[in-house]
This record gives sequence, structure tokens and C-alpha cells, in this order.
Amino acid sequence: MDIKSLVRDIPDFPKPGILFRDITTLLRHPQGLRYTLDSLHQKCEAEGFNPDYIVGMESRGFLFAPALAYQLQAGFVPVRKPGKLPSSVHRVEYDLEYGSDALEVHQDAFGLGDRVLIVDDLLATGGTAKATAALVEQAGAEVLGFAFIIELRDLSGRTLLPEVPIVTLIEY
Repeated sequence: MDIKSLVRDIPDFPKPGILFRDITTLLRHPQGLRYTLDSLHQKCEAEGFNPDYIVGMESRGFLFAPALAYQLQAGFVPVRKPGKLPSSVHRVEYDLEYGSDALEVHQDAFGLGDRVLIVDDLLATGGTAKATAALVEQAGAEVLGFAFIIELRDLSGRTLLPEVPIVTLIEY
């Protein structure tokens, strides 16, 4: 199945000059969604990932990470925007391709040495994924790798990430 054909391009969103890759058209397509989740699972298994936890970043990472955690028999840990988690947190500030932001994870989300796979819908400049890896490491866990639905290769986001395997399904 060509899941790339199910992703819609939205020019000048969220600001002029940005070409947004909209996955809502993929999400609403039952066979495309199933194929995407199954393909991501197969690639992660082929890579040998055996995580204790899958981390998904707010908000689109929440769409794929829990399903992958279920398939890989791992726990799911959300990484959220500031002020959304009710207990003590680790926090990292980072730059986006069109601004800056911060992410948080509960301080007790992982045990020392837990193995973590980081999942999101898109790898662009790498800022969000890099910040998430920093949060995982602050909490004493090990980043096994990353899994993304889409990678924007021209933005070179993977160059910012730790030297671990990176799985992607679609490249632009």
C-alpha cells in the first residue's frame, strides 16, 4: 500500500513557507491506518527493538505510540507540553522549525536502565525528538531508537539525534 498517497500537503501552514504534511487523511483511512501501524511494528521488530517503554510526544505521537506499545508488549509513557502532568517532572526546552517549546515527563516514568523507544509522526529538524531523548536520559533510561511515520530528509533532523537506529516509513 502506498501510504504516502494518503498524506495531504498543506502549503503555508502553520506559517508562510512551511509545507505541512497532514496525516489526518491517513488516520481516517481504515486500511491505511492498519497498514501504517503494522508496517511500523514490523520495522521495529526487524530492527530488534525490545523496549520496556514506548514514549510518544504530544500530540501526534500519542496517536501511534500506544498502539505500537501494545504490539511490542511494552508500556506507554507520554511526553507532554508544560503544565499537563500532575506530578514532579523533568523538563527540556528546545527549538522547533518555526519557534520554540518545552516538553516534560514524569520524574518517575522510568526505572534506571529501562529501554525506551521514542515514537512520533514526523521527524523534521529533530528538535522535538532530541528533547525527548534528553528527557528519557535525564530520567535514567536508555534510548534504544526512534520510529517515525514521516521523515523530511532535507531538514536533516536525524543528525541531531543520538547514534541509535531510526525507523521511518515515508521520506520526503
